[in-house]
Amino acid sequence: MYFLSEALDTYVVSHSEQEPKLLQQLTRETYQKVLQPIMLSGPYQGRVLSMISKLVNPRSILELGTFTGYSTLCLAEGLTSDGILHTIDINEELVDFQRKYFEKSDYGNQITQHTGSAIDIIPKLNQTFDLVFIDADKPNYCNYFHLIIDKLNPGGIILSDNVLWHGKVIEPLNDKDKSTKAVLDYNILLKNDERIETVLLPVRDGLTISRRIK
Repeated sequence: MYFLSEALDTYVVSHSEQEPKLLQQLTRETYQKVLQPIMLSGPYQGRVLSMISKLVNPRSILELGTFTGYSTLCLAEGLTSDGILHTIDINEELVDFQRKYFEKSDYGNQITQHTGSAIDIIPKLNQTFDLVFIDADKPNYCNYFHLIIDKLNPGGIILSDNVLWHGKVIEPLNDKDKSTKAVLDYNILLKNDERIETVLLPVRDGLTISRRIK
């Protein structure tokens, strides 16, 4: 969803870093071969993720929701030379697609793929993280937060995608709309949890930056 006028959005994008050619190729193939290509982060948000990762310069990243690997590669751009990125997705059919592009990048040997439920996999990761990106199934956002907060290093960053949920967060809630209810609950959780400080940015469908302070 776009919250700026088309003309202003075009200006913003044209005055931001360009999308790398490898990610352009990944986007084209995703649209050709994969269902729901709209799930891609896209070139502008991808550059936002890349910039944040470069500012954090993380040694360890956790991503929840790999899809075809676009956001994974954007986040990997900020890794330290000895850093590792763990990415989790439940769709085993996309593993080979992801790996193909990971190997084409400069970060193939720094990316570890996990296939299955993040709820089951996160507790098995015996390490802490400097940067976490949450972009998976919305009904589990609060569950993901509770699982990762104690694995987040002091000063570590949580990035949460789709927190404006197509603008539905300010519309009357349909009792049957579990995803919107989950996003509303999650936004309240981030706002009120004293272990973090949070800023919600109107970037594309909403991107929250939360920093661990306790």
